[in-house]
Amino acid sequence: MAASVVPGKRGKKSRRVRLEDIADKVGVSLSTVSRALAGEKGVRPDIRERILEAAKDSNYSVSASVAGKKVVLAASSAAMIDYVRNQFTLYVLEGLRDRAQALGLEIVTRAIADQAEEKLVLDDARADPDVAGLLFLTVDDEGILKATRGFSKPVVLINGDDPNMLLSSVSPCNRSAAHVATDYLIRLGHERILFLMRPGRRTIERRREGWQDAFRQHRLDCPDDLVVQVDDWLPELAAQAVSERVKKRGLDFTAVLTAGDSLAVGAMMGVQQMGYTVPGDVSVMGMDDLPQAAFLNPPLTTVHIPMRELGGVALDLLRESLTGLAHPARRVELACRIAERQSTGPARQPA
Repeated sequence: MAASVVPGKRGKKSRRVRLEDIADKVGVSLSTVSRALAGEKGVRPDIRERILEAAKDSNYSVSASVAGKKVVLAASSAAMIDYVRNQFTLYVLEGLRDRAQALGLEIVTRAIADQAEEKLVLDDARADPDVAGLLFLTVDDEGILKATRGFSKPVVLINGDDPNMLLSSVSPCNRSAAHVATDYLIRLGHERILFLMRPGRRTIERRREGWQDAFRQHRLDCPDDLVVQVDDWLPELAAQAVSERVKKRGLDFTAVLTAGDSLAVGAMMGVQQMGYTVPGDVSVMGMDDLPQAAFLNPPLTTVHIPMRELGGVALDLLRESLTGLAHPARRVELACRIAERQSTGPARQPA
């Protein structure tokens, strides 16, 4: 039976209008639409007017102004340690602050080492009318996550996620990133690829799963003894782990993929300390693409993680939650890419 149309009634869209729809309609980029709707600088007046008109025609709900508001960034102990040792957290914060400046937001950073400190942060944020929402950086602790679920103001996780999907989050696509990296090494002829990691975080576990995925895709064996664990992200621990393995088993691998660039630095040290060359005898590949990776000897092939973008996207996700509309929690994962340098090469041929 054909569906009848009621005169004078306007059909409702079956899905919520997205920024991409407005961008297509006006013929501009997604970033231009985002800046125009946020009231940011850098958009021509005529373009801004067309975007606003298209948003109005499409019944798009423009986010409430957040200018002059505060966002609390609660950083875990792991994030603070990384900030001191490496630069991953540093670049996430740079992207966050750049986006906050464009939106006229103030970022207030608070450290949280345990649930007691988290309670103070939440209590202060709840009582302060100028606080628009909270961002939690590098948090896995279930006790901390539990306390934030159902909080009266929006909460977004950065570089982590909520396994119960009650909190929105932004992170790299860790599993696919490690899959792409391992596939790259396998296509160079490597079949014995160590995975060097520090266990503990779900994000790192997903990198291990991506490493396994690539072996399964190529129908290669992936024995558990190819996983090498260290207790911290220090290069010297990685160097020790690699050199000890070579002493006990010989050079029974042709490549090493590490869960972070700092471990890749140590892996190269360990290989070289045992009298072997990189990449002649062993290819070494990291993940993160920290700036120092390009200045190692040899320069490190690694997976580029969009660190700055993590902060900016998280803030946009938080701002969208302030519209007052009911949105389901979302897990946003950003794509990663290989930064190819000289620490990887074809697998060595058996003697």
